[in-house]
Amino acid sequence: MKKTVSPEIENNLAALRHKRGFSAAWLAKTVGISRQTIYAMEAGSYVPNTAVALRLARTLEVSVEDLFNLPGESSAPELPSEHAVLLPGSDPPQPGQPVQLCRIDKLLIASAPSPVPWYLPASDAIVTGEPVEGRKTKVRIYHADGDFRNRILVAGCDPGISVLARHVQLAGVELVLAHRNSSQALSLLKQGRVHIAGTHLRDEGTGESNIPEITRLFPKKAVAVISFAVWEEGILTARGNPKGIRGIEDLGRKDVCIVNREQGAGSRFLLDSHLARLKIDANKVTGYKHLASGHLPAAWQVRTGAADCCIATRAAARLFGLGFIPLVSERYDLAIRRQHLDLPAVQVLLDTLNRSNFRRELESIGGYDVRTAGQRML
Repeated sequence: MKKTVSPEIENNLAALRHKRGFSAAWLAKTVGISRQTIYAMEAGSYVPNTAVALRLARTLEVSVEDLFNLPGESSAPELPSEHAVLLPGSDPPQPGQPVQLCRIDKLLIASAPSPVPWYLPASDAIVTGEPVEGRKTKVRIYHADGDFRNRILVAGCDPGISVLARHVQLAGVELVLAHRNSSQALSLLKQGRVHIAGTHLRDEGTGESNIPEITRLFPKKAVAVISFAVWEEGILTARGNPKGIRGIEDLGRKDVCIVNREQGAGSRFLLDSHLARLKIDANKVTGYKHLASGHLPAAWQVRTGAADCCIATRAAARLFGLGFIPLVSERYDLAIRRQHLDLPAVQVLLDTLNRSNFRRELESIGGYDVRTAGQRML
């Protein structure tokens, strides 16, 4: 191995490798180089050639620019800051929690939005008949001229999709969001019942997100996979972590009660894999059979004291002001049938994933890593 000391190149290899949870040996074997070369690059004493840099970037699911850059290169512009008055009448938001802003005379008022939608949902029709064979039913549509062709039906469990929905609406496209776990969403896509399935199913053998499961379920070239973002999943605890929870091993304590996710949920797979690795009997985990159908519903039960902790995303922890103990970083992907890629509404959605305004909002309120957003993974 030829070592080349280059003060002109900085790299983020070590930080990105640790963030993905990859060992140096595994990364070296996957990329086709030695472990010593990985360590030399991380130490800054070796600059890889173009082919190695591209293979590293692909394996770590980042761009080459995210891995290597010139010293002093400017990053994204710093967002403006301003003092705001918190709207009284609710618990003060914690650092990282989102707020909405409004100017009233000379004051900038910050109001913490309710994480639970206390309002009547949007609707287009009412059901007028009992479901029949094939789950068909009759509905009465409010607007006779509605053909709903500007809509994309998305099944998934990531609350960040609501941010995408707001941004595509500016271009005249409406996302209809159906809350389903990752396995359910992919099943609906296979049945042709949705345009897009959101998924975060991590393959324990390879550490790869989603692709192994999707290639198992769908014929070759039937589905395109687009990265939405990389998020962190971990243990959400009550504010201040009064039970002193430090890791999965503490979930076996008798004084700790969890709220779990339903079968087929990525969070449930993550919990089960950690329990199995630690040889903890799931039946001895208090609350294991107590279920919540989603990251936010699970986090809400921790927020209200119905449970001491749950497995969910950092975004859910931020929204409710809860404690967060990271377990894994994984990619949340959007699976799309190939024949739907050319739909104008889908093209708008894909374009929005690359827009800086969308990325900035998702990154700020949810703690997402958006550098891969919009990249085609399959």
